[in-house]
Amino acid sequence: MNGRLEAIASLPTPCYVIDEAALRKNLEVLRGVQERTGAKILLAQKAFSCYHLYPMIGEYLAGTACSGLYEARLGFEEMGGENHVFSAAYRISEIDEIIGCCGHIIFNSFSQLDRYRDRVLAAGKKIGLRINPELSTQEGHEIYDPCSPKSRLGITRRNFRPDNLRGVSGLHFHTLCEQNSDDLERTLDAVEEKFGDILPSMEWINFGGGHHITRADYDIPRLERCIRRMQEQYGLEVWLEPGEAVALNAGYLVTEVLDLTENDMPIAILDTSAACHMPDVLEMPYRPPLIGSGEAGEKPYSYRLGSQTCLAGDVIGEYSFDEPLHIGDRLVFGDMAIYSMVKNNTFNGMPLPSIILLKEDGTTETLAEFGYEDFRVRL
Repeated sequence: MNGRLEAIASLPTPCYVIDEAALRKNLEVLRGVQERTGAKILLAQKAFSCYHLYPMIGEYLAGTACSGLYEARLGFEEMGGENHVFSAAYRISEIDEIIGCCGHIIFNSFSQLDRYRDRVLAAGKKIGLRINPELSTQEGHEIYDPCSPKSRLGITRRNFRPDNLRGVSGLHFHTLCEQNSDDLERTLDAVEEKFGDILPSMEWINFGGGHHITRADYDIPRLERCIRRMQEQYGLEVWLEPGEAVALNAGYLVTEVLDLTENDMPIAILDTSAACHMPDVLEMPYRPPLIGSGEAGEKPYSYRLGSQTCLAGDVIGEYSFDEPLHIGDRLVFGDMAIYSMVKNNTFNGMPLPSIILLKEDGTTETLAEFGYEDFRVRL
């Protein structure tokens, strides 16, 4: 564990730690894409919405993307740049406030467009439609595939109405999840095949999220060719709204070993929970990185890591270590800035982890702490 991370190993647990230096490194990569192409990148708040960092993020990105009223307010109030919204459907009681917070209002159907079009146009805001190019580029993760059969997300070509585009200035698609730019290129082929006759009448296109731009092996030149393709062939302004790429590998979850048991293999009970503090471990599913560990059997001492909750399946995974674990040991999981704080919960009365900023100078600052009342007030 390097010197900067040694400082967080002694923090009260469980806690999330946001690494300011790693976040800035990601933002510099994203700003480079904007500067070289003229495309504009938004933070998708559904992945990372720790607004304490919005002033810093706003120095690099064009603004935020949101999925409803609360995210719309958060982006509008805390970052204040561009703010684009998409929802599968909008509540009539919320739409006027959403319009007041957002510059681009993107609809999922023509019925929603017909219902709210005049309100958006009267406010001087831009209207977009989410399209479904019907090209699945993911394998084994239908829950994250907007192009799966019977998907509720996006308008397919057979349901598209070219005669009903009054006031519509752009198209939006979001079909990727943690993917490289070759899948974006394939998706653009499908978009052109299905909606190529519509693109010349549009002013902008939004590539949505799921672009793992800051991952080490991501093909940025190919991404930039995709952007220029839409700019040069159709004269479109291009928007992207990645979430993971903004805070990828920029956070940790620090936890403590509470007990050690045995059942066919050694088991360590931690004061954190996959179900409560990192739900994607069970939903995706995936095995989060753990600093200093290896795969089960790779190092001399293997353990199954689980939570103190009563959910039998609340297991993080199997890991191995150079030395035996002891009660009181601290473990640090990586890549815990994304889809963790935004999705956590208090099932079983589990405390919510504190949120701590690891500053670029190596010092720490507590951004948020939670207690019993945060559990109680929701009930």
